[in-house]
Amino acid sequence: MSMLRIAVPNKGQLAEPARAMLTEAGYLRSGGLRDLYISDPDNDVEFYFLRPKDIAIYVGEGTLDLGITGRDMLLDSESDADELLPLGFAPSSFRLAAPVGTAKAPADLAGLRIATSYPGLLNSWLAEHGISARVVRLDGAVENAVALGVADAVADVVATGTTIKRAGLELIGEPLLISEALLISRRDAKANPATETFVRRLNGVMVARSYVLVDYDIRVESLDQACAITPGIESPTVSSLHDPSWRAVRAMVPSTDVHRVMDELYDLGARGILVTDIHACRL
Repeated sequence: MSMLRIAVPNKGQLAEPARAMLTEAGYLRSGGLRDLYISDPDNDVEFYFLRPKDIAIYVGEGTLDLGITGRDMLLDSESDADELLPLGFAPSSFRLAAPVGTAKAPADLAGLRIATSYPGLLNSWLAEHGISARVVRLDGAVENAVALGVADAVADVVATGTTIKRAGLELIGEPLLISEALLISRRDAKANPATETFVRRLNGVMVARSYVLVDYDIRVESLDQACAITPGIESPTVSSLHDPSWRAVRAMVPSTDVHRVMDELYDLGARGILVTDIHACRL
């Protein structure tokens, strides 16, 4: 069986989180941050580190099997690649912005110049909403385009909006697109056990990050109520203790709920409540 070829971002806000996720999934155990290519023969995978905007092109052409990139970059590429799995990091939104007080809605930009690094994405959105505008393509720092006189407004990927505000611009309307990191594959890719294994590992990392293990002791008469608070995935693990009036319980709990769960368990009479991080899992 040939090795699975996967594209990984080599820079930008996607790069470090992608490497961290792959490492947690058991890949990239060797190699440095400056490597352009890493072979992982133990897992039958080859990793290629590319510009994030190029990854969808390589995957869509079938040169590489899988890739990690942003939803905004995937759609902007107009390549034959599709979203396979959302990865839950690098959230952002694609927004329109114009000088403060000059526009209240996207329709106000009709007939104007809009600078962007995502012309494919912007042109598609403008066509879909019946807005005629001139798209000015730039490779970066589009927030300066208005001040430099090459555009009347901008369309850019925004995380916090701070850079937009510093440039004297304000966001207009709702996001054109909500983006995050994705695992992508070629649109007509055939089922592949190696791909299924890779996806399963990444899913395991995401579940591990979003859950914790909670262990506690509870009196027998309160056991059913405690299990209702911590139902786990299938069912909590319940063990006998030396004292027959108590039981030990272990369950997976969403990490965002853990403090509320601990409070409820303590109020119910649970004691010895422990929380443990999960580094990997399969569900």
